[in-house]
Amino acid sequence: MLKKKLIVNLLLCLLIPCMLPAQEALKSVEEDYYDFLALQGLAERPVLNYRTLSDSVWPVDEDASHLWQGQNMGTWKSLYGDIRMRTYGPELFMSVNSTAPYGQNDGVLWQGRGLNALLKGGVRFEGYGAELTLMPNFSFSQNASFDIMPSWYDSEYGYFWGYAHNIGADAPQRFGDKSFFDFDFGDTEIRYTWKTLTIGFGAQAIWLGPSYINSILHSNNAPAYPKFDIGLRRQRINIPWIDDWYLGDIEMRLWTGHLTESNFFDNNDSNNYTMIHGFTFAYAPSFLSGLTLFANRVCLVPWAWENIKYIFPVASNTIEDQKASFGFSWIFPQVSLEIYGELGVDDYLAAGNNVRYPFHTMVYTVGLKKVIPILPVKNIYGELLLEWNSLEMSQNIQLSNTYSPYFHHQLTHGYTNRGQWLGVGTGWGGNSQYIEFKLYYPKGTSSFFIHRNNPDNNFIYREAVLNPSSAELREKFYKSWKTNFIIGINTKHFFMDTFILGGGMAYNFTMNPNYYFKDEIWHNFSLNLFFKWSM
Repeated sequence: MLKKKLIVNLLLCLLIPCMLPAQEALKSVEEDYYDFLALQGLAERPVLNYRTLSDSVWPVDEDASHLWQGQNMGTWKSLYGDIRMRTYGPELFMSVNSTAPYGQNDGVLWQGRGLNALLKGGVRFEGYGAELTLMPNFSFSQNASFDIMPSWYDSEYGYFWGYAHNIGADAPQRFGDKSFFDFDFGDTEIRYTWKTLTIGFGAQAIWLGPSYINSILHSNNAPAYPKFDIGLRRQRINIPWIDDWYLGDIEMRLWTGHLTESNFFDNNDSNNYTMIHGFTFAYAPSFLSGLTLFANRVCLVPWAWENIKYIFPVASNTIEDQKASFGFSWIFPQVSLEIYGELGVDDYLAAGNNVRYPFHTMVYTVGLKKVIPILPVKNIYGELLLEWNSLEMSQNIQLSNTYSPYFHHQLTHGYTNRGQWLGVGTGWGGNSQYIEFKLYYPKGTSSFFIHRNNPDNNFIYREAVLNPSSAELREKFYKSWKTNFIIGINTKHFFMDTFILGGGMAYNFTMNPNYYFKDEIWHNFSLNLFFKWSM
């Protein structure tokens, strides 16, 4: 009996290190949970600003007590020497929309009217500094018909406005008139890391900044695209010759990638591809615990190898479209609270406008997260999430020209990949208010949310540009805003140590779905199911 116990204890000692650290997919239920722990000071965020699956490595102390401590959230398995392996999924998400498209931050999936499905899963290998992730995504959209607005582009399904014919953004209202399957490489990637210096090539989704649902510059809303990146993961900065003085943590990443036009934009094959460059930098000062400051910059140029030079900032008003954002997040673990904010600007600011009118192209996001003890003796805790986005054109722009932050007069695709927005999934040129209350308990999580948004108020504001007839404008457009009011619930539960099952429902009340073209109301009911198997 003693010999048997010794063998069991030895096996446990060998297995436990393989179960740590946790490494989770972007915006997964597991990543949300570890972030919930970070608000309470029970875990440390592995990134400051730049998030991907490969960077989301959560160091969790096996002795720390937390709600899901006994649940199987994915384990590493040793293969040979320092080489180890972890599987992800398979994971299946399905939704049904009764009246109109609804959904965001779902990668290659386009949740149109009718039945939609996303299947993903894969495997990750690590060892001796090398990392290989294979995680493709497969999607299906029934894409049933619904009323759309007149297209501005060659395709009858294109977006409904732009600067001039075929100039604006590749954001189809509907992806054709048939059901379709789609595919991308998802979080597939190959990478090498030495200490915190990392270099990789792949398609992993990027999330920039602290936003919960609407990232200003980059999210996982659009399909994955191939990219090359190099930079520093979260790195402590010490000055060894001054008593090893700790200054704080930094993080930086530089990348360049390949964006693609959808099949529902224009008939010009010469502009099918766009080059995207990005740079991020973040700093967490040692003298202000919990504070992170960050800056992001992206640049779009036509796809040509000579345009690789635009990976570094250059003067505006050439062939490039540059956008930047900067902001902060501040965690107060003593009260389990985080507050955050982000400001974004498009094409920066003309020198004369820096002082005269600095809000020329400015957009912003503010939000907070707060953990609330509900029944601590039963291990039941709540999390309150609030987020407010404003992405509308300024009053200054209305006196000069039509404008939307994701459009561009030279890069005709706008800020999209394969027909979906790269950043804010609710749409650009509008505003969004989101509130959610989550319950965390030992067997899972459940949430209730309310979301109100105007997808694109700039479509209406453009009518006022240099238009002298205020009486005519008021009569035609005063009540023409498209408005979504959404209320819903979601839940996910652990079963049998290997499964996560979940589902949800939402009701989307849409006023003026086609703006002033047709005065009506849509009632969309959305149901979803979720299944994940963890080895």
